[in-house]
This record gives sequence, C-alpha cells and structure tokens, in this order.
Amino acid sequence: MTAPVPETAPLVDGYDTLLVDLDGVVYLADDPIPGAAEALDKVRADGRRVVFVTNNASRTPEQVAAALQAMGVHADPEEVLTSSMAAADELARMLPAGAPVLVVGGDGLRRPVAAAGLQPVAKADDGPVAVVQGFSPDLTWALLAEAAVALRRPDVPWIATNRDATLPSPRGPLPGNGAMIQAVVLATGREPTVIGKPEPQLLQAATRMTGAKQPLVVGDRLDTDIAGANRAGLPSLLVLSGVSRAADLRAAPPEQRPTYVGDDLSAVLKPGVAYGEGHQ
Repeated sequence: MTAPVPETAPLVDGYDTLLVDLDGVVYLADDPIPGAAEALDKVRADGRRVVFVTNNASRTPEQVAAALQAMGVHADPEEVLTSSMAAADELARMLPAGAPVLVVGGDGLRRPVAAAGLQPVAKADDGPVAVVQGFSPDLTWALLAEAAVALRRPDVPWIATNRDATLPSPRGPLPGNGAMIQAVVLATGREPTVIGKPEPQLLQAATRMTGAKQPLVVGDRLDTDIAGANRAGLPSLLVLSGVSRAADLRAAPPEQRPTYVGDDLSAVLKPGVAYGEGHQ
C-alpha cells in the first residue's frame, strides 16, 4: 500500500527502504547521473535503507559495488541484488547439488551459479540439465549456439535472468539480454522462464532481504521496473533519466503506470511528485 505522504513532505518520508534500479537511475553506462549519489546519501542519512536491484546479470555484487564506489556512490556488496543471484537460487531449488548448468553469460552469472552449489559448463556436450542466460557484453555467437543445441532436449529447462530488450547508454538504447534471448528463441522455438523484472521474484526477494515494511521501487523502465513493482504489489517511482520518456508514460497501459514520476533520483527528496495512476 502506498504510504500517506503530506504534499509538502519529501516523497521518501513515506517509505523505509528504496529498491533502486541501476542502469538509467544511478548511472548511464559508466557515467554517473548527476544528483543520484547525493540523493542516496541523504536517504541513508535519514535512516532509510537502500538496496540496488538490477536485471543486469553481467557483474557480481562485488563488481557492482566497486563500480558504484568509483562513481562516488556509497555501496556495499550486501546491498546489491542481481537477477543472476535470483536465477541461481531458482536453479538450486530445481536441481540436485552439483548438477551441470550451461551458463550463457559471463562471470556475473557463472559465479552465482557456482555459489548455489551447481556446476557451470560452457558446452552442450557437457550434459547440462538446465540452461541459464544473462546479459554479458562478451557474449558470443558460439555460446548462443551451445544453448540452442542444449535446448533441443525438451526436458532441459531454460531460465533467463531478464528480458530487457535494450540497455540505456549516453548514445541511446543498446541491445540487451532480451535481444540475445530472441536469437535463441528463433533458433529453437522455445521460450525461457524469466526471473528478473517485470516478474515479481526479484523485487520480492529484495523486500525479504531488507525486511522492508514500506519499500519504494525506483526505476527508469515502464515495462520492467514499474510493471514489476505493480506485479509485486509495491509502489513505484519512475525516473525519466533512462529508457522510458514522458511520451512513453503518456501511452503506458495500466499495468505499467507508476505511483510517482520524477526527472531523476533526486525526486525522492522532493514533495509533490504524485502521479496518481499507478499502484495504490
């Protein structure tokens, strides 16, 4: 339920935890978004928690935290929850310990799979009993081909960390995990089970992780961050510093409408940002 916030009070006053997306909210590619670090410092100084919840599967929590710190954003690995971690947890519930899993991605996906007690493999001939796919800038055609071969077996489940078609960048949207997944879909005729936003599992895991009673989801994408918040029954703030723009917001279907909208992450410190058409 959306917390009642007086019109003259900062938005964050109604919440105890921010579940913050990264790409398009805190940074664009390797460039910090102005004001984001200062806003997060203020939120923490007021005694509220911040958890970075990202669909991006290319980095480990340690790498994410180090990259944020290099940009001047305070972050600890324990404050980072990636879709790779949620996907590995799902696989660990499905499979016996030590089971081979074909990892279509980089270290940001391989390490959580190994930490979950499973065996990451890179070839269909290694006998994988599942395939997991997540974004990596180094993803090759050869690894996509191994996935296509492994998925010819109908009993091999296919887990995707997310299906974001694009990633935000200073040069405009670039191909994301969803674009890479589509290559395998077209080659196999199969569809993956998606773990990351807009599915609710990642945000639900973040809520459990923090023990939040009144969390607010902050994201830049209507089709993932905001839709995921609505599916999880959580209020949300759309920031216009990433992928979704004002024109997209005006055309958004009900399931993608945010509770609040602001120009950037500093909106959490401002009053009067109610949108009124999202989750209530």
